[in-house]
Amino acid sequence: MRILGIETSCDDTGAAVVEDGRILSNIVAAQDIHVEYGGVVPELASRAHITLLPRVVQQALDTAGLDIDKIDAVAVTLGPGLVGSLLVGIEFAKGLALARGIPWVGVNHVEAHLVSAGLESELTPPYIGMVASGGHTEIYHVPEPGVFHRIGSTRDDAAGEAFDKIGKLMGLEYPAGPDMDRLAREGRDDQVPLPRARLKGDTLDLSMSGLKTAAKLFLEKEPRPIPEPRLRDIAASVEKAIVDVLVERLGQALERYPARALTIAGGCACNTLLRQEATRLAASRNIQARFPSPKLCRDNGAMIAHAGHFALERGQTTPFSATAIANLDSFEPLPA
Repeated sequence: MRILGIETSCDDTGAAVVEDGRILSNIVAAQDIHVEYGGVVPELASRAHITLLPRVVQQALDTAGLDIDKIDAVAVTLGPGLVGSLLVGIEFAKGLALARGIPWVGVNHVEAHLVSAGLESELTPPYIGMVASGGHTEIYHVPEPGVFHRIGSTRDDAAGEAFDKIGKLMGLEYPAGPDMDRLAREGRDDQVPLPRARLKGDTLDLSMSGLKTAAKLFLEKEPRPIPEPRLRDIAASVEKAIVDVLVERLGQALERYPARALTIAGGCACNTLLRQEATRLAASRNIQARFPSPKLCRDNGAMIAHAGHFALERGQTTPFSATAIANLDSFEPLPA
């Protein structure tokens, strides 16, 4: 089955063609208009999707070497995300499905991230999955295909949000993750004392706000511009603090739930240290570590098509009355 996947949940416009788990094309157009604002502006994002999506879809078809009449179904992000951005992709998918007389299926964006590593390597339940990005930091237990139990999440800032906000205070461009990673590789991670939140009670939740505040107070005292060697040490210290919290929670999840694999997805899954520490954790438990390649860590249409394929295999389709669900929870069944 050839599935066209469409992703417009935030500020990346993505379209891909996936055939039975094989990626034929995966096109993502980034929206550089947000850089000057230091974050995503929802109204600008939705307007950009309107302009970019038709071109991105056509490029995905061209790269796959297919005409639109060779597509068997359309999968699109239904939520969570920015409602205006979501609507652009959903209405495009509906129109295409209606015009071609093919089924369409709405996909949970977070769940698509959780299965994305399966496009490139074996990822078989049960497993523990983490989605860590600018908008999400959540931990899931996946006991069987199509079943996602959220077992922990951030109580305030997402991990990627912490990277971006602290990076902005350091003078880095948005998004700060790539520059933070690059700088940290040559820095010393013990030069800035930063807290690791220890939440009370028997919880797998986590918190980044204390770390962000401590970094802000520290950076306010730094001379400007911050010298490059000092910047590297700060980046390494911030990165280590964030990764310590994430990996600690993953380790606790593996103690509580049966798993044969560990996967991390979302933009933060590109981080070098996080991959290294998660791989080390998995090896210590004699389980597999599965990470999407960087092109599949960011928001993309391939993961949407892949998740859509599983849904269609289970006999799920989405009615044309369905619309965007900005705060869609993984515990909620999608409209059927």
